[in-house]
Amino acid sequence: MGYLYFVRHGQTIWNVENKICGATDIALTEKGHQQAIELGEEILRQGIKADAILYSPLMRAADTAKHISEITGIPAKVEPRLIEQNFGKYESTPRDGKEFQEAKRQFISGYEGGESMLRLAQRIYNLLDEIKEEADRKTYILVAHNGIARVVNSYFYEMTNEEYAAFGVKNCEIRKYEF
Repeated sequence: MGYLYFVRHGQTIWNVENKICGATDIALTEKGHQQAIELGEEILRQGIKADAILYSPLMRAADTAKHISEITGIPAKVEPRLIEQNFGKYESTPRDGKEFQEAKRQFISGYEGGESMLRLAQRIYNLLDEIKEEADRKTYILVAHNGIARVVNSYFYEMTNEEYAAFGVKNCEIRKYEF
């Protein structure tokens, strides 16, 4: 039986401002860079071994992954399927906005110019299926986003729509999943 680790990127200014980042390419804050460095050190302390770090092409995840890679020596490479969900018209709006919270419950909706939850799940589940095929001989750390964290968690655990919509991972939190 194999496993993988999931990490959400470090803090961004839009995280601080409670705005939806989505596919908008937002940089890490100084605190976000520090969180990534500290996580790399924690991975070393815990003796976590991985063959590769796969990361989203958005700079907040890429920079987080690169810090972890530099500290741990685990090679890192971009995985385009880990890009955050595009929330269309809701990008840069408040995360807790009433209209967005309602739209998040509509899994087929593309958020007027964005990507539906179903399409997101398809690409992430396909990636996880590929990783599962190698899980007996390779371990990966995925560095991505909160929207991706929801899908990853739903791949491993049964969740209601409400649990899915409410699920979240803190900046630079690491979670282990077993296949």
